[in-house]
Amino acid sequence: MGCCESSLFKGHDSNATGGDNKQHNNNNQQHNHRNNHQASQPSNGTDGGGGGGGGSDGVPAFSEFSLADLKAATNNFSSDFIVSESGEKAPNLVYKGRLQTGGNSNSNSNNNNRRWIAVKKFTKMAWPDPKQFAEEAWGVGKLRHKRVANLIGYCCDGENQTIEWAMRLRVALYIAEALDYCSCEGRPLYHDLNAYRVLFDESGDPRLSCFGLMKNSRDGKSYSTNLAYTPPEYLRNGRVTPESVIFSFGTVLLDLLSGKHIPPSHALDMIRGKNILLLMDSHLEGNFSTEEATVVFDLASRCLQYEPRERPNTKDLVSTLAPLQNRPDVPSYVMLGIPKQEEAPPTPQHPLSPMGDACSRMDLTAIHQILVMTHYKDDEGTNELSFQEWTQQMRDMLEARKRGDVAFREKDFKTAIDCYSQFIDVGTMVSPTVYSRRSLCHLLCDQPDAALRDAMQAQCVYPDWSTAFYMQAVALAKLDMHKDAADMLKEAASLEEKKQRGGRSS
Repeated sequence: MGCCESSLFKGHDSNATGGDNKQHNNNNQQHNHRNNHQASQPSNGTDGGGGGGGGSDGVPAFSEFSLADLKAATNNFSSDFIVSESGEKAPNLVYKGRLQTGGNSNSNSNNNNRRWIAVKKFTKMAWPDPKQFAEEAWGVGKLRHKRVANLIGYCCDGENQTIEWAMRLRVALYIAEALDYCSCEGRPLYHDLNAYRVLFDESGDPRLSCFGLMKNSRDGKSYSTNLAYTPPEYLRNGRVTPESVIFSFGTVLLDLLSGKHIPPSHALDMIRGKNILLLMDSHLEGNFSTEEATVVFDLASRCLQYEPRERPNTKDLVSTLAPLQNRPDVPSYVMLGIPKQEEAPPTPQHPLSPMGDACSRMDLTAIHQILVMTHYKDDEGTNELSFQEWTQQMRDMLEARKRGDVAFREKDFKTAIDCYSQFIDVGTMVSPTVYSRRSLCHLLCDQPDAALRDAMQAQCVYPDWSTAFYMQAVALAKLDMHKDAADMLKEAASLEEKKQRGGRSS
């Protein structure tokens, strides 16, 4: 869930970056990206406006945006666009972005297009009821004042992806293995084990957060959670034992099975009543093995026993869950439906230029900045035109390139591709810079094959141009041709080194 504020970043560096890759929290065992978003903009008016309508002050009417609108504005919620990131209990993510359309408002003003906005993204936990969120947003959206970053819209669209059964079994096993390892290493106590302690790494593999091993938990005195999920012995004497961790693991198993946070006492009653199917997550739609589910429910029941001595130990957890793994050869990222983490080409030993460094990290945003700053200085000498060639067609071609440059600076990469293609198709002039820019546009539009072709064309025009080789390296890496990408990166670095010794290259 989220919200948008407009014109907030006028004059802000749109290329500023925003942090490292994050591991993702496992919330109720579903990748639930349902977001509410709200948009607002500072008004130029002198008094508070009402009704949520647009006015002469240029603030657009309050409206509902689609998730596609906000993805386009924030480059698919790129980490490069994050301007605020805080909050532990309730994550607070704010993105900058540039609105491509005026939403669903009826305003035809060009000012409603290409405006800067701030988008605040909420989790479903923060606003479980989309209807309540929408009502609150519409209420705030009526406010209009020059001292307020006015709310111009919201979004309740979402993308829900249920984790399949085999992946849930993998989560259970991996966390059991993590607990067994910690126990063998003399750290059997884990602070407040729950589903939120399960993280997914870049390959989609589940991992146990190490933070639960800290917080003064080794002496057994640090434990804080909802009382309904607290081990009984902690309520009696205020101390956590290794058996208490097993109890908490049982609650994680219930979360994996049901997709909900069910109080252990309620779940045990249903298990004893043989109502196992009623506990299963309905989002699985029956796509699970009843026999395997019965084994996991039985294990959860043993973990949740009132007497600590009756609970299994960590090795019992592993030995019970290991035989249930039915898709061991399928990578986690495939089961989660997330893209494979791309490997950046290895960095050469000698220092790289800014362009080489950006390409070795596959940082498309940094590459874009460099190409914008370099402009066309590398095209010098690649074209010699006679007076007779300055025809109307030539002027039209250069105008197409100019429009492409504007779109490229504004990060409107699809328009840039169209304009640069008009320039290239005429064929009177050849520009390695245009090819390299269109190559990057293709990369940013997830078209690595086309990007590679353009980078190779740039090399044909300018055989010793390091940028052409760098762009080929990035495109090859995107195509999972990592050995070729590494070779190309080395060749580009070699050309740069040659230039430093007086050669003609960039």
